[in-house]
Amino acid sequence: MAEEKYRAELTFDAADEYRPEPTPAPEIPAWKDGNIRIGIHTSIAGEITSALDIAAGLGANALQIFSSSPRMWDRGSVRIADVDAQRFRARRKELALGPLVIHCNYLINLASPNPVLRARSVQAFHQEIVRAMALGADYLVLHPGSSVGSDTHSAISAIAQGLKQAARGLKLGELRILLENTAGQGSSVGSRFEELKAILSACPELPLGVCVDTAHTFAAGWDIRTPEGLGRALGDIDRIIGIDRVAVVHVNDSKTPLGSRVDRHEHIGKGKIGLGAFRRILNHPLLSSCAFILETPIDKPGDDKRNVAALWRLTGRVVRATGEGMKPRPKKRMLSARKAGARRRQRSRGK
Repeated sequence: MAEEKYRAELTFDAADEYRPEPTPAPEIPAWKDGNIRIGIHTSIAGEITSALDIAAGLGANALQIFSSSPRMWDRGSVRIADVDAQRFRARRKELALGPLVIHCNYLINLASPNPVLRARSVQAFHQEIVRAMALGADYLVLHPGSSVGSDTHSAISAIAQGLKQAARGLKLGELRILLENTAGQGSSVGSRFEELKAILSACPELPLGVCVDTAHTFAAGWDIRTPEGLGRALGDIDRIIGIDRVAVVHVNDSKTPLGSRVDRHEHIGKGKIGLGAFRRILNHPLLSSCAFILETPIDKPGDDKRNVAALWRLTGRVVRATGEGMKPRPKKRMLSARKAGARRRQRSRGK
């Protein structure tokens, strides 16, 4: 009887049910505002954050950088300190720059048949991914590699395996790896869009895309100078790769003629491609979602500023630069064979 006196009737109330908070939607980066993105490769010399201010001062709203020396092997693990990475991210957000593109070390060759060089390349590319993630990069651009005597099929397989090995154990998040088409010089892989497609198809688990370089495309044989030629090139890219996989266009004029298979960049409108072609490229509807990044030389002070301004003018806009830009690289003095021989003889005599 006592138990019946204190017995309570329990009823289910749906309002009491635990419901976890829904996962918030990822924040859309400030640079994804629908506006055309014009960028340039800037220097990280001195302090890496200065590259952001250089780009903004040149009138660019996007940029590309190296995350370490592009022509030297890293000695051990070259990581970016957390405090430097946080300062870089914060400054980039202030300037609303994007996308941030990082270009890989030129020495990396995932296609190499040399086991030592290939292992070194895989490790170096792994470190490139780690640094790109630390900086909050959107894209990491890689030259596919050179077969150096092996057949193309074996080279493509080696590249795909190298990509997978380098990315193993890493959560790439929003970072996307872009394979860049090549001019076809020597035994380089990637001058044919079918080769890039084969690599993409072999790595379905990786967030891969493509970076198209205008100078490389021209040197590889696509005549993008005319509306018809540009249409054929973009049609081939769409048919073979899918235009939606092209995220970045390296906008470079070419010092070498059509089909030369030689990679030499020139100032916009000063090379073999010409201003008219770049006007069509920048305003082409199939490329409207791409970022356009300059890799043009700096032969004289102000060259970088002039090339950025040239691209903006071709889009119908005038954007004034507020910064000084980058300084030209000092050109190495070439000694004549006679003088070089004399120098060697003097050193051998202890003079």
